[in-house]
Amino acid sequence: MTGLTISRILHAGYVFACEGSRIAFDPVFENPFSRNCHAFPDVRFDLDAIRKQHFDAVFISHFHDDHCSLDSLDLLDRATPIYLYCQFEALFDMLRQLGFTHVHALELDRRIDIGPFGVTPREAMDVEVDSMFQVRAAGVNVLNVVDSWIDEATLAKLVAQGPWDMVLWPFQTMRELEVLAPSRHACAPPGLPEEWIAQLQALAPRTVVPSSCQFVQEPWSWYNRAFFPISYARFSQEVGAALPQALVMRLDPGVSVHLDAGGLQPAPPLPWVIPVGDQDVDYVYEGNAAPPPTADIARHFAPLTPEEQARVTDYCLHGLVETYGAIEAGSDYFDRPRIWRLSLFDHAGQACHYHYRLDGERAALVDAGAGPLGWTTEVPATKLHAALALGESLTSMYVRINDATFDAQTDRALQDADVVDDPLVRCLFGDTFGAYQAAQLRRLLARGPTDRR
Repeated sequence: MTGLTISRILHAGYVFACEGSRIAFDPVFENPFSRNCHAFPDVRFDLDAIRKQHFDAVFISHFHDDHCSLDSLDLLDRATPIYLYCQFEALFDMLRQLGFTHVHALELDRRIDIGPFGVTPREAMDVEVDSMFQVRAAGVNVLNVVDSWIDEATLAKLVAQGPWDMVLWPFQTMRELEVLAPSRHACAPPGLPEEWIAQLQALAPRTVVPSSCQFVQEPWSWYNRAFFPISYARFSQEVGAALPQALVMRLDPGVSVHLDAGGLQPAPPLPWVIPVGDQDVDYVYEGNAAPPPTADIARHFAPLTPEEQARVTDYCLHGLVETYGAIEAGSDYFDRPRIWRLSLFDHAGQACHYHYRLDGERAALVDAGAGPLGWTTEVPATKLHAALALGESLTSMYVRINDATFDAQTDRALQDADVVDDPLVRCLFGDTFGAYQAAQLRRLLARGPTDRR
């Protein structure tokens, strides 16, 4: 059968099949993945069946752990060619250490030919992080936008590459910063950004698939009401109204379609992606959704072992102070001395407070009464340990920033401060790369000799 078969794995993961060849994009075979991202709708994976799969190549759009997970790649034949867009050589080295023998760096606008496929990485707005993929096969032209935003110069180039048979479009605007400081952000409107509609109209695809962001957090998490403002229904409504000639089609995990010049037809599902429970689910957005206290959130996590607690304590007493002096300075807000309170909550919801005087590039422990608070950070102690030991990302740590009462002058100054200038965030993530994958690699290599096929 001529044409192209497209199957959804999960999140931004896809399998493209054509004329006996198969390639995968951003494959994640984990549920949950990235520590607390649970498939939505729910699925499980037949890992033994995945180990028997053959892909002619795997393409990875960028280094984020929800797109490049060594635990998932570990299931694949080590002779599988891996094509990765990343500006850090360290991640390529990790893939080689895991045993992959054909690891290649992708270059923007340079086409890779795999059997009947021509795959061309295209420039994303954040060129230091992301890429997009243009895929041509059997006369079909598909744009996989992945997680990217598109600037106007790139949009013009993409329009010139049309016509487009299908666009896989990232349909969510995740409120990553707003959930860090919910008391200091207004509720986001649930609609799609205006530029998305205009860009989709310019691309004028035959089919639009709401892609990426196919997950929710833990069942108890308040993020499930506050993190994702766009529902599948809203996406279909707005895109359908703006592109009446296009088919807006939801593609759930495991589901496959066959695309050719004549249109779109159902195809056999991926047998190793197994639906669990109701698949007809949608996102519900409730603004800032009355976030629970960090103490309540911390009670959902297991207690630290004595060794883990010792590592966290040592970091707060010594490591954090040393790291703060070594990282790049933050915003103008920290140009003057500030008292910062870091609060760690244990599994019983009890807080341990650390106070620091931040003065330029220096941080020093001080007593609680050293001065008026200028910044506050709260985090479950278990999550801080996970960041230190496992490379856990910021979006799953349940950090809460500046949810406190400040004096009037400080409060006015905080209105112009950037949440990501938080001292803990800067110390944990300001000068690190690939911590999540590095922790995965240590664990995978520590298991001893294995059959890496």
